Order: sequence, then C-alpha cells, then structure tokens
Amino acid sequence: MTTALITGSTAGIGAAFARRLASDGHNLVLVARDTERLREQATELHDRHGIEAEVLTADLATDDGIEAVAARLGDRRNAVDLLINNAGFGNKGRYLDVSMADELTMLKVHCEAVLRLTSAAAEPMRERGRGGVVNVASVAAFVPRGTYGASKAWVVQFTQGAAKDLAGSGVRLMALCPGFVRTEFHQRAGMGTDNIPGWMWLDADKLVAAALADLARGKSLSIPDPRYKALMGLVKVTPRSLLGGISSKTGRKYGPQ
Repeated sequence: MTTALITGSTAGIGAAFARRLASDGHNLVLVARDTERLREQATELHDRHGIEAEVLTADLATDDGIEAVAARLGDRRNAVDLLINNAGFGNKGRYLDVSMADELTMLKVHCEAVLRLTSAAAEPMRERGRGGVVNVASVAAFVPRGTYGASKAWVVQFTQGAAKDLAGSGVRLMALCPGFVRTEFHQRAGMGTDNIPGWMWLDADKLVAAALADLARGKSLSIPDPRYKALMGLVKVTPRSLLGGISSKTGRKYGPQ
C-alpha cells in the first residue's frame, strides 16, 4: 500500500486530497499546525476507509516545522510515495499595507518550504525509481498581483523546471493551479468574497480528481477546469498593465488552498 504526505491537510484542497487518496486506499501522513484537528481527521479517515493515517504537527513557517516534515519524507524505511505540498495562506491588503514579517512568512511557506520538502521527497523517490509531487500553486501565478502571485509563480517555474530535470527518473512533479475554491481560506485571511462571481467558484473534490488525473497523465502543469483554462488563455494575450488593474478589482488572492 502506498503512502501520501499532505501539508495543510485539515481544510480546503488539502482535506479534499486526503479524502480522495484515503478512499483510493493510500495510507496518509497528515501535516498541519493544529494537532487536535489532525487527530480528528486521522480517526475519521481511518474509520471510514480502513487506511493508516499518521499525524505530524508542524508549522511550515518555521525551520523546525520544515525540518520535521523533511525528515519524515527522507525516511527510507517508511517511504512516502506521493507528496502534496498544499500548505499556504493569503495576506489581506496591498503591497506596503502588509507587514514585512507577514510577507517574509509567506515566502517561507510558499517557496522555501516547497523547495526543501520537494527536494527531501524527490531524492528517495529517484532512488526507488518512482514517486510523485504535487505543488499547489494558483492561477494567481499568471497575474501580476503582489507577493502571493509572485510566490505562486515561483512554485510553477520551480516545479516545471524540476520536472524537466527529473524526466525519465520515474519521479513526476506537477504544479496545480486552481482558481477560487470554496474553502475557509478567505475567511482565515479576513478577505471578503462578495465581489467574486458565482461561476468562478470550484468544488474542491472535483478539483482534486482532475488534478490526480493530470498527474497520472504526466502533466507538469494542471489548471483543472475548462473555465480557468479559457481564462488563462485570455491572460496570455492581455497586456500586463491591464491585467494588474483587473486583478486589483477582483481581489488580492486568486485560487485559495
């Protein structure tokens, strides 16, 4: 039986990955900051699907948290076959309205943690000749909009570059770029959602199903919805100056986790 490790597993896209992978028979390593929620999630998934669900409490905004998860990924005796780097958050406010400490914490979680955990997972996967990594980015990666979009653009570029370097090794890497998903992301960040049209909202479970299908097909980039595929096609031909104005009106955060 294979094992998947999911960061930010207790809510949103991470919880949807946990439900789907458990239903498919994968054992899980569930990672988040809230131990009580992790234990409740692990018990529920074990009782419902008969899989083993390990709990790992870690704050990926800290070196200790990143190192704890990296150590678990590097455990050759209890191999992780699939890593879902999903942990993330948004800051409310425009550039210079957000504190430097909060901006640096975002880069720590979205970039440094993704780099270190992907590397910790990919090395033993390459030794075994199999494995997969899904790094959750956002369609914000393609729109000029603050530190969040810049950090997710880094995730996309890093993942696709690493996927190319590991081609033929048996290790698959994919950047997942969702749009708006109905999760508690915006509520935690104190962001309003009244100005977001209903058609832009995605279902987390359907999103995960599409993402896993794209991973199985060997894609290094997944935009798992026809609406957002079409929207990103328009983004490619829209002047960057105009995109900045559109994203400002729509909101700081695209594609919650």
